[in-house]
Amino acid sequence: MVALGVILLIIGFLTGVSILWTIGIILLVIGAVLWLMGSMGHAVAGRRHYW
Repeated sequence: MVALGVILLIIGFLTGVSILWTIGIILLVIGAVLWLMGSMGHAVAGRRHYW
């Protein structure tokens, strides 16, 4: 999810499409939160680890 967010940020920045930029930021934030929760040992969406 983090990688997809970064890819959308780059594509949105290069093409000037603001919706891709916005979706990229949202995916990046959600991915970072899930990654932090998974690394702290919390079960995320039924998984013990989230990469």
